[in-house]
Amino acid sequence: MTKPTEAGFSAPKFLTVDEAAALLRVNRKTLYELIRLTQLPGVIHIGRSIRIRRDALLAWRPGNGGPALGENR
Repeated sequence: MTKPTEAGFSAPKFLTVDEAAALLRVNRKTLYELIRLTQLPGVIHIGRSIRIRRDALLAWRPGNGGPALGENR
């Protein structure tokens, strides 16, 4: 079940890439790249459409997955 928001409307369980980008305040191209690299949780492909589970996105804690400057992995 979705929880009602302050305005009385329920928040959607699934977001489009544009909605998720707005929620995270990042460029949509950034999200498409994270999806391509399979680094974004809750991604669902429905045909050619992409939806992202809102609860997985809000629980996601992106870390600094890259090596530090001068560090070789």
